[in-house]
Order: sequence, then structure tokens, then C-alpha cells
Amino acid sequence: MSTTPAVTDRRQTAGGPEVVLSVRDLNVRFPSESGTVHAVRGVDFDLRAGEVLGIVGESGSGKSVTSMAIMGLLPESARVDGEVVLAGESVLGLSDKQMSRHRGNTISMVFQDPLSSLTPVLSIGQQITDAIGNHHPEMTRQQKEDRAAELLTKVGIPSPEERLKNFPHEFSGGMRQRVMIAMAMANDPKVIICDEPTTALDVTVQAQVLELLKVAQRETGAAIVMITHDLGVVAGLADHLVVMYAGRPVERGTTREVFAQPSMPYTMGLIAAVPRLDVSPEHALATIPGQPPNLTQPPLGCPFAPRCPMAAEQCRQEEPVLRPVPGASARDDSSSGDGAALPQVALHSAACLRLEEALRSDPREVYGVERVQPSAIELTPRESRETVLQVEHLSRRFELRSRLLKRRLGVVQAVDDISFDVREAECFSIVGESGSGKSTTLLEIMELDPPEGSTLHVNGTTVAGSKKRHRAPKELRAGIQMVFQDPTGALSPRQTVFELLAEPMQAQGWEADRISRRVMELIGIVGLQPDHLDRFPNAFSGGQRQRIGIARALALDPKVIVLDEPVSALDVSIQAGVVNLLQRLKSELGLSYVMVAHDLSVVRHISDRVAVMYLGRFVEVGDVEQIYERPRHPYTQALLSAIPVPDPEVESTRTHLVLEGDLPSPTNVPDGCSFRPRCPLYRLLPEEKRRSCQEVEPVLEPLAGEDDVDQRVACHHPADLLSTREAAVN
Repeated sequence: MSTTPAVTDRRQTAGGPEVVLSVRDLNVRFPSESGTVHAVRGVDFDLRAGEVLGIVGESGSGKSVTSMAIMGLLPESARVDGEVVLAGESVLGLSDKQMSRHRGNTISMVFQDPLSSLTPVLSIGQQITDAIGNHHPEMTRQQKEDRAAELLTKVGIPSPEERLKNFPHEFSGGMRQRVMIAMAMANDPKVIICDEPTTALDVTVQAQVLELLKVAQRETGAAIVMITHDLGVVAGLADHLVVMYAGRPVERGTTREVFAQPSMPYTMGLIAAVPRLDVSPEHALATIPGQPPNLTQPPLGCPFAPRCPMAAEQCRQEEPVLRPVPGASARDDSSSGDGAALPQVALHSAACLRLEEALRSDPREVYGVERVQPSAIELTPRESRETVLQVEHLSRRFELRSRLLKRRLGVVQAVDDISFDVREAECFSIVGESGSGKSTTLLEIMELDPPEGSTLHVNGTTVAGSKKRHRAPKELRAGIQMVFQDPTGALSPRQTVFELLAEPMQAQGWEADRISRRVMELIGIVGLQPDHLDRFPNAFSGGQRQRIGIARALALDPKVIVLDEPVSALDVSIQAGVVNLLQRLKSELGLSYVMVAHDLSVVRHISDRVAVMYLGRFVEVGDVEQIYERPRHPYTQALLSAIPVPDPEVESTRTHLVLEGDLPSPTNVPDGCSFRPRCPLYRLLPEEKRRSCQEVEPVLEPLAGEDDVDQRVACHHPADLLSTREAAVN
């Protein structure tokens, strides 16, 4: 039960802007074969005009169901109780037809996947004008088209009159999300709900979308509900924060207060589980053990108690309610519309029976986070370690041909003459936007069959490129294995864990006794239990499935493991456990990694060296600390700037560099420096310095006067970038 006074008595307050959305004691239940699922239990919040409310929590915590209940988009089988008041009108009991008067008008929504949210057979212009016309039938066709073009201009889509004629498949993912934001803005709503609007996007596009949401709020005056699993996003955007677990809020307050003083152990764990871009990693990440409870049978006591390191017997018997955090600030709603006095409402509250003790606790101590201790091999100078993988002049091009006549249409240079080496117990990461060539690089390495002119050296064996394709011997393949992005798709659903782990060894001709011994070793290494061996993949969580994938990759005792976005499909708390595991294996087993990732915070936490890739080429390579502290290529600087930091105080002081436009087509790479059309530094250079960028492709080389620094950059003007960056900081 909420401790906050009912907002329906104070909707027009003298103490602040109008409350445009009020949710009281919202409960949502779904029938299922195993019983009733209590998806949302007692959600309360107020949202005022111009505010941003962030809602965070693991998958299954009830975030999206809450938003769908507010929008009236749940299936008819759902049972919804409570009160939802939108712009002064109670909307929870409205029919779908009645609610359609509000959707897209008083309240709009931006969904996670813009491609499935847009109708593929209608032009973008038709879809936007329909959204306008549904609520403004008095407008003429020309007026609606003018308004649609105006909206596309506001969200940064060039040539809006022409783009209105295009269909959704003709836009990039970021452009499609811009269209969704334009549609959300179309009728100046009072509330915009954003359900994971940046999850599927590159970091540079994410930064663009977050800026556009600020534009949408400024243009419409709307309040925003931001639903996300990314704590960095809410740290930089949200005014207030609600943390949900097992269908109910367990902590809420101003974003600054919740981050500065997390008061519920679950919130502590979430924040401590996030790697930070701005801090050199000295500690492991916090991991929250176990899984969220089964909501068909909500636990008697605190739902987090089975996973909580601070849980006592009382926690297992009594479910806590939200109560004010001692010393928290308060919102002064001094009078209601009729002048009646109302109490102050604590902004920061938490649902914890051991609240006072939690306030005195350090999250790292609560979760037993240890300082990272490098192994002897990791302390050995890099030049003294064995080279386990060397890539020389790797290139890969693909011809584009028409389907009908097989006529050649062009060439895609997916990877263009890249070289690097990886030493023992080292993680080499490749970062860049989608389409930059990262995954193609990994696949070419795993093929162990480089094209002509390229050479691979794997564990001392040289594989030279040739025109004829051939299959590498299985002994060579045993030394380099791969962990995939999606553990569900990578594991056969028809095989048990034992069969999945045994399969690589059977392919190498191992005897049954040796296989059984190795399987038992593997489950111990990755933190699984012996009783897991007879189960199928669908019986495990995403994090456990990824551990199975890692164990399978370790089966043949390889020296190199290739990691393709190994944690991007996981919740933050589960991601932390996998990152810690990879870091421990690197240290204890001397493993080497080649990793592709889009989350540069994860890259900094686990990597030793990093390469930044753009349109098939490396534009900056070097020691991870050097590149993160002093990026010398404008693309690197833009990537780092686009990653939000999960700290509102730090995030408010950062200078964000938002890249314009999308990655150019690899069939039409610009002359000179390929990054020039998007380069923020290029626009600041005098004309005489621009010529080199226009005419000469920069070469990856050490910085002038810094030959002893492990950092190479492909930029004509790295010194200009450094001086510009330092001026911005100062």
C-alpha cells in the first residue's frame, strides 16, 4: 500500500506544475496454465508537466506491462485494477474506442522496435498524416502534409518532403526511431511513454535519439516516462526514478538521490553491477545471485529476500512497503485546488525492512565485490608474452549483383587491410557502429581461410591466403573457439547440457571417460552445478545459457576465444556475472580474447587493447587506458561521448558530442578521409587544413613524438582534436 497521499485530491497544486499523469495502486494480472501471473502489484507515481520519470528494473519486473496498462494496450484477458488519471480524466475503465481518443493525442508512445511499429506497406508520410488526421479531421490534406514535413525537420531528417514518400524499409534503424518520435510529437501530447527506445540502436544513434526526446519535450511541453534497463540513460535524462522488482516499486525518488544513496539492496546491486566508462576498473562488478521470483506465486515476505545478501528471517515473513528514507528531501504540495493544506511528500523512499542498516552499508561490501588482482602473466610486459593470434593485411570484399541478370552492381569493401596481434592473457576489443566491419572481421578469423593477400598466425601456425577455399584442419580449429551473442540461438534445444559440452570433444575423437572428466571440470570452471547436466537449455536463464556457451568454447582448451557481443542480450545484473567470469578465466587460465562489443563501458572493464573501426578500417588502435583517457581520433571521441555514465552528477557535467547522420554506404565510400562528412573536427578546421582530409586517406600510424605510447591513429589532425577537446573541458 502506498504511503503517498492520493494525487486525485491535489491535481491542480500551487506547489508546482500540473500533474498530467497519476497512477494509483495499479495491479495487473494475467491468466496462465500454471496460475495467475501477478505482473504488476501496487504501482503508484505522479508525473508533472515537463518532468521525466525513469522506470528501471530487470526483465520481468513489470516495467513494460505498467506502460501498456496506462496506454490501454493489454489483451482482454488481463485484469487491471487501480486508478490511472490522464490530464484530469480517469482512463482505466475506458473502452478501446474511448481510449483511442487519447492515444496519439493526449498520450503517445515510442516503442523499442520501430520497424515492427511502422506499417511496411504505407509510406512514412501516410503514417504521419494519418496520426495527425485521426485527431484533427478539420485539417486539409496539404495542412497535414506540411505538418508532417515540419515534424521530420524537427527530428533531423533531411529533405523531409522527399522522405515522406519513402517506406519504412528505406530508412535506417535510427531514422525509423526518429519517425516514431515525430509521430509521438504530432499532436502535442501531455505525456510521451518511451519503452526501451534506444535498446536496439548503436551508441551514436542512441545519443541522437536521446537528444531528440529532449527536443520533443521542449516542443510539446510533454512529460516523459522513460522505461529502460540502461541506468546511464536515466542518469542523464530523468528527474525522478522508480526501481521495480517482481511487479512493484521497491525504491523511488529524485534520480540524484537514488544514485547518490541507494537505499534498497536491489538498487545497490543494480548500480554496482554497471561498468563505468569514466573509471579505470579496479574492482569486479557486483552480481545479484539467483533469479526473480515466479509471479504466479508471489513470495510471502520480501520478494528480493532469496537473492538479498542482507536478508534476515523477518524479510522472509513480511513484505515491506515504501517508506521515507531518513534525511530525504520532500516535495511541498502546499495546497490543493480547494485550498486545503496537504502534507509534504518524501521524494526518496524505499521498501526495505532493514532500511537504516542499508543506508550505512557500502554496496561493494554488501555484495562482496573484490578488487581485481592481476595474475603473474598479466603483470608480464606485453612484448615478453607469446603471440597467440596475428592478423596481417586482412581484407574482405563482397560483390553486389542483380538477381535477374546477375549484373554486377558494385563492391562492398567490408574489411579493408587491417592488421593486429593478440598476446597471451590479453583481451583485444573491436568497437564501432553497425556496418563498420567488426563481425565480418571475427568471421574471417574463425574461417581460418583468409583471402588472397591476407595471413593469419594462430598459436604458431601460419595460414596464408589463397584464391582457392579450403577447410582448416580440426587441430588448428581446436585452438580458437567462439562465444556468440545470443546464447539461446547458439545452443541446440534438443541437446542436454552434457551433450552440448561433450560434442566438441567427440568431434576431436576423445574417449568417453576423458570427455566425462572434462565436462565435470567445465561446469566447475563456469559456475554451473552437476545436476544441470541432464537439463535442456530452455530450463536456464540467459546468463546461465551464456555460461554453457562459454563452457562449450573452453571444452578443447583453446588459447584464443572470439567473443561476438557476449553480454549485449543480458540484463545488467546477469551481464555483470558473465563479465566477471570472462575476466577471471583470462587471469586464471591465461586465455586471450578477441571481442566485438557496442558497449564501450564493458570494453573498458575487460579489455587491454582496443581498436576503433569505421567503414572497414581501423582508425585508432592502442592501450585501452590511453584511448579512453586521451582519444586522438574524432570518431573515437564521439563514440566515448555517446555512452552515458550511470551517475547524474558526472553526467550533468559531461560535454556530449552527437554525431550527425548515419554511416555512409560501404558501396560509396567518400574520397580522402572516409569519416570527413560526419567529422565535427573537420567543420572547425581552416580551409587549408581541410584539403588533406578531402584528398588523402589518412594512414594508421603512431602519434608524432609519442613513439613509446601504445596508440596509433588514422587522422591528419590529431593535435587539433586534442587542443579542441582540452578547450571544451576547460
